[in-house]
Amino acid sequence: MKSHVIVGRGAAASKTALLLAEDGERVRMISRTGGGPDHPLVDRVAADATDTDRLTELTEGADTLFTTAAPPYHRWPEQFPVLSASLLGAARRAGAAYVMLGNLYAYGPVSGPIRPDFPLAATGPKGRARARVWEEAAASGVKVTEVRAAQFYGAGAFSVFSLMVQRQVLEGRLALVPQELDVPHSYSAIGDTARTLVAASRNEQAYGRAWHAPTSTLSVRELAGRLADLAGAPEPRMEELTERDLTLLAFTEPFWAEMHEVLTKPGRPFVIDYSETEKILGVSATPVDDVLGEVLNR
Repeated sequence: MKSHVIVGRGAAASKTALLLAEDGERVRMISRTGGGPDHPLVDRVAADATDTDRLTELTEGADTLFTTAAPPYHRWPEQFPVLSASLLGAARRAGAAYVMLGNLYAYGPVSGPIRPDFPLAATGPKGRARARVWEEAAASGVKVTEVRAAQFYGAGAFSVFSLMVQRQVLEGRLALVPQELDVPHSYSAIGDTARTLVAASRNEQAYGRAWHAPTSTLSVRELAGRLADLAGAPEPRMEELTERDLTLLAFTEPFWAEMHEVLTKPGRPFVIDYSETEKILGVSATPVDDVLGEVLNR
């Protein structure tokens, strides 16, 4: 029986664990709190992934080490290198294949459609932190691949849409969004991201390079409208947060100061090309209404 270790306990980690377990494969989930889904083939362990010796011990004998973990948003430049070095070291010492969940910040501001072979040209601290994680892993000699997802949506998602739009739309309240309301933007469903992680782990062609999780592309206003229609909620009321708004909010919470780096340029669509994922890994995007339906039925 195959076995795997997943570092992280969020929606992507939990969905990945369940996909593997439902295929009869053993999974050990590692997080500081020991969280994760309840399944007889999923073992949940509370541990600090920056403790390389402990992580290596927990990874011994596993076929694959997955990571979906990330430090607090405003601590990425300081803490990502530490976490990444521990994960990479544990994969090397345990002899496990290494599958990373990343995002799109490392590309920096580019014109789409963005392909996974684009250079990692970010200049901001979060984008460079993400780029460094991949560059060091790719040069390490470890059998490694990375799945890069766009902004998450769907059941359990933790993102700008889920936090600042979804609840407000369902409750008929004004949504204030740090994103242009009518410019096309790609979104990755949690389930599609997990399926891509699993598919990449099982395909020898996947290793040594990065892949894009499937996406659906529509404006945030359109996505909010689809959610409202499905829920029978009022037409969404939305306003864009300006850079000045974000600057003022940064005095109350460090998260807001970090948004400036990742805002797309005015009027520029943010579109992802995931055609290789569909062709080679066999994973396609779930229809938007099906993803939103999972949110409403949760």
